[in-house]
Amino acid sequence: MRTIWIKAIALLLVVWVIAGGVMWWAKENKPTPDKLLVYVEKNPIANKAPATRGDVVKSVAEQLNGLSYEQRQELRLSQKLDGFFKDLSPAEQSRFLDLTLPEGFKQMFDALNKMEPEKRKRFVERALKEMKEQEGLEIPAEAREKFASDGNVQKIVDQGLKSFYNEASAETKMDVAPLIEQMHRNLQGLR
Repeated sequence: MRTIWIKAIALLLVVWVIAGGVMWWAKENKPTPDKLLVYVEKNPIANKAPATRGDVVKSVAEQLNGLSYEQRQELRLSQKLDGFFKDLSPAEQSRFLDLTLPEGFKQMFDALNKMEPEKRKRFVERALKEMKEQEGLEIPAEAREKFASDGNVQKIVDQGLKSFYNEASAETKMDVAPLIEQMHRNLQGLR
């Protein structure tokens, strides 16, 4: 009887050690903005072979997609990944957007869906005010042409609208509709 108890306790300890190891491993391998930035710094895209560049693009995209919405937003606002993106060729930029936009927009609309209606309305009002301020700004013809010919801009708009229609709840769609309309007006002014 005593050996059964010893075996049971030993088995329980082994299970706890394995569970603890898995939890530690998962925590250590979970992407964070800092880990992503360190990876980008240690793996500069310049002067790499195309296959290696593709692996770096894929790894950065996977790590970015593993971040929470708040972490992605923080990283985007810090502009710390802008240099990485600018160093990519147009084809690599397009691939990177293909790999990251769907998850980014999904997270954004999930966050909007979970927001309290009053908070979401304040968010929309603030964004709408900023967009209306930009509507009348004079944009140089060169910048307007570059914008109109940039396929990535169209890709972002298309993916954003697709996600809006697929991911947003009916209530969120109603609240965000004025933003979509203003965005359309602003984009028309750039073409």
